Amino acid sequence: MADIDEKTIGELVAQAKQSSKHAYSPYSNFPVGAAVLTTEGNIFTGCNVENASLGLTICAERNAIFHMVAEAQRQIVAVVVYTPTPTPSAPCGACRQVINEFGPSAQIISVCDGPDVLHMPLSELLPHAFGPIDLE
Repeated sequence: MADIDEKTIGELVAQAKQSSKHAYSPYSNFPVGAAVLTTEGNIFTGCNVENASLGLTICAERNAIFHMVAEAQRQIVAVVVYTPTPTPSAPCGACRQVINEFGPSAQIISVCDGPDVLHMPLSELLPHAFGPIDLE
């Protein structure tokens, strides 16, 4: 797991929190923000966007990753997820799979309004993942 300095983590947390303010979550009332750090040192953000047809909802993590890809970047170092909860929430299974596509060794950092922080490599959240390497 690559080391990320505290200043960078602080910036990622701040951007994830700010992004959550733009969430469209009228059905769950669960605004989530995410910030993705790339190997180039760029940060991409996203928020969850819900839809009345719930299957069309997009999570904050995937929103940020798709933004990253749209800007021609492909390698994730870290993903920070912010939820306005007393304890941190880990990315859902779909988001874990998408993170694995672009950052199988990425650090996942989940923060919240409480003092707890979840910080671990994606491989602990998605053991035995299927990814691009399996297609070689």
